[in-house]
Amino acid sequence: MKEHERLEEADGGRAPWRLWGPYLSDRQWGTVREDYSPYGTAWDYLSHDQARSHAYRWGEDGIAGFSDDHQRLCLALALWNGKDPILKERIFGLTNSEGNHGEDCKELYYFLDATPTHSYLKMLYKYPQREFPYAWLVEENRRRSKLDPEFELIDTDAFHEDRYFDVFVEYAKAGPKDILTQITVCNRGPESAPIHLLPQLWFRNTWSWESGIAMPSLEALSDNTVTAKHSVLGEYGLYLDGTPSFLFCDNETNARRLFGMQGAKGYFKDAFHEFLIQGNSKAVNPLRKGTKCAAHFELTIPAGGEIKVRLRLAAHLETPPFADFDTVLVSRHQEADEFYNDLQKESSDPDVKAIQRQALAGMIWSKQYFYYDVRQWLQGDPGQPAPPPERKHGRNHEWTHLTNADVVSMPDKWEYPWYAAWDLAFHTISLALIDPEFAKQQLLLITKVWYMHPNGQLPAYEWAFSDVNPPVHAWAAWRVFEIDRKRRRARQPNDAGDRAFLERVFHKLLLNFTWWVNRKDAFGRNIFQGGFLGLDNIGVFDRSAPLPTGGYINQSDGTSWMAMYCLNLLRIALELAKQDIVYEDIATKFFEHFLQIAESMTTTGEGLGLWDETDQFFYDVLNLPNGQTIPLRVRSMVGLIPLFAVETLGPELLDPVPEFTKRMEWYLDHRPDMAALVSRWHVPGAGERRLLSLLRGHRMKALLRRMLDESEFLSEYGVRAVSRYHLKNPYTFRWNGNSMSVEYQPGESTSGLFGGNSNWRGPVWFPVNYLIIESLQKFHHYYGDDFKIECPTGSGCYITINEVAVELGRRLMRIFGRNEKGHRPVFGQNDRLQSDPHFRDYINFHEYFHGDNGRGVGASHQTGWTGLIAKIIQPRSE
Repeated sequence: MKEHERLEEADGGRAPWRLWGPYLSDRQWGTVREDYSPYGTAWDYLSHDQARSHAYRWGEDGIAGFSDDHQRLCLALALWNGKDPILKERIFGLTNSEGNHGEDCKELYYFLDATPTHSYLKMLYKYPQREFPYAWLVEENRRRSKLDPEFELIDTDAFHEDRYFDVFVEYAKAGPKDILTQITVCNRGPESAPIHLLPQLWFRNTWSWESGIAMPSLEALSDNTVTAKHSVLGEYGLYLDGTPSFLFCDNETNARRLFGMQGAKGYFKDAFHEFLIQGNSKAVNPLRKGTKCAAHFELTIPAGGEIKVRLRLAAHLETPPFADFDTVLVSRHQEADEFYNDLQKESSDPDVKAIQRQALAGMIWSKQYFYYDVRQWLQGDPGQPAPPPERKHGRNHEWTHLTNADVVSMPDKWEYPWYAAWDLAFHTISLALIDPEFAKQQLLLITKVWYMHPNGQLPAYEWAFSDVNPPVHAWAAWRVFEIDRKRRRARQPNDAGDRAFLERVFHKLLLNFTWWVNRKDAFGRNIFQGGFLGLDNIGVFDRSAPLPTGGYINQSDGTSWMAMYCLNLLRIALELAKQDIVYEDIATKFFEHFLQIAESMTTTGEGLGLWDETDQFFYDVLNLPNGQTIPLRVRSMVGLIPLFAVETLGPELLDPVPEFTKRMEWYLDHRPDMAALVSRWHVPGAGERRLLSLLRGHRMKALLRRMLDESEFLSEYGVRAVSRYHLKNPYTFRWNGNSMSVEYQPGESTSGLFGGNSNWRGPVWFPVNYLIIESLQKFHHYYGDDFKIECPTGSGCYITINEVAVELGRRLMRIFGRNEKGHRPVFGQNDRLQSDPHFRDYINFHEYFHGDNGRGVGASHQTGWTGLIAKIIQPRSE
């Protein structure tokens, strides 16, 4: 199979198939990297309006962007409908202060297809024929409160009477350095309509910041050929089918427009906007050379018709550029079909297969070159104005070792165009289905010395690298290793898996685990804090800020994550111990540490326990300065996360590690109090397995009863982040005359905490739902088919734990699939999205989903961890 052959060539270093890919950001403006303000006001320092005129320092953005793996040479699409006030060069959205629920992308575009070597890619951008409603979107969202829904592009008249263009962009590789681009513009309207199409090629500005950097160049060789020369990339040719007019300028800041420097001379970054929309012919370079160029196609698309535009970017092309163009494009599309047909050979539902393929396409399109040298960013560049002195003690000043210049899987290249440690871990699970080598490299990348802090902390995200994300890296490393090993064994039955990967990541995670123990266990009692831990506004307090009461919070989620971390590292150590007995000692260490955490978490002595016997639930516990402890009785995901700390050990795992087994049995014999805390250790389960879990049978049943109660956590679309019980019974905490409450909020946040664009007070989130499913599968490994629980609670229907896991997967899939009315819940009540043939099968994978109706909420392209649906869909035999 051709795509598998390309992957093998890339993995073996025989052909650089990953050199070019969809590595351009959807948004570079409004990011921390480009922020040189005194107080870190990134959204205000470099706005969408300024972006067209301001040369970026650290990256580039564009529509349907494509670049080399260091974003040196970039290819993207620009459009103009003849009516917009600006040239459409980048995706528009509202900033954190403009949106009534925080930052929000206000465009419609879809990632439709992709192969892991980027040999074939396809996306769709929907462009109105009337003036794009920039001001309307800003003003209406500013008018709305946090209690109102967001006002989206689909809510305007932008698509009235079908007067819009569907712009499909396809990339296909004839070779690692030979990229074909086809742009198909479809007029969905009732009349012919004009459009200006401007495919753009440009060099990222690397020469303005350091002396001695060789200036790259673009120059027209003929009416349909541009040559691009770069000291590292070498020479490429851009070939156009037809004879459009070429426009040239330089990727330089327009100091006249932005800074009022009327004497500034040059052909600036915004020249094509100036030329087309303001009629300034002097804005472009008449010599047809520079560092940015566009091929200007003036088209009129007939009603219901389409026009195709073809380009080719290649190094050392020896044949006519369009002689084999159509053949290559068709072949790559067919090879993409073959690749996914093989992946989906056990699936029969075409809609389910289409959903999975779009989810994986979103994962691939969400790769981005991420460049950020913190020391350089803090100090400033030679020859440039010095950064304000405040930044030397501001954001990320403790991370001067951090130098990122890599292709990384992003959560959402518009709303979150920066990596996040725990998001990335979940991304790798879906990526491992199609490109396990890339998945492994992503996990290793975050542990590199130029990422990981010398003290062992993993960087959270660029807004605050010192924030703390849940420690799921070890879990992801083990799961990716397992997925990869199964694929290897399909070809070679005795393959032991990529031990080198597992060992490398394990050693770095030992440092990270030590950081957690030393930094997030305030009193050395194996009860952990950690701050907000990715769960934004889940509680009454911002758990990462000083508490209004003073004191600190013992966190159910922080402690449970650490118990899970112990078990993940234990499992990896046992795998490595099969070939190296040294790891048996390390496995023993994590076994004992897990039991110590379990003891501290479940005991009621000294106010440490997080289990509430009356409510049969886990809660965070507030510790006041006077020694008083107060359980924070919010029925939330915080109390379900203890389910994640579970592992089963069978004879096939224990028999090869006799020293570990001997030590384990000694410990449990001599500390029966601890053994009793976590399981009936001396009672073998299904298949002679043994269970390590924070939950004895009684507590597990109690948590599952509440989790599977449709009046509490269980919705038709998965497990909610907060129980629906709080809809009528808000939890209220009173202190010094002030009241702070947590209510059930199934959709957008009604609070501005953490910006307000995400909400953990009721919606369904994929990462924790996925971990619930995996944990249930492990419990089933132990308890077997004879152990049944009621699902849903109160229904009288008793099924196995594995069947509960399957049911949760079905409910998550229900978000995207068509229901009995033919509607997809993810689209909400929008009739056009539900029924229009040009909308209804194009799916965005949102950040989270409404807890009652399944509507997509939050970031609209966060295929990142929502891409886990691709793994849920995949039959478990994979």
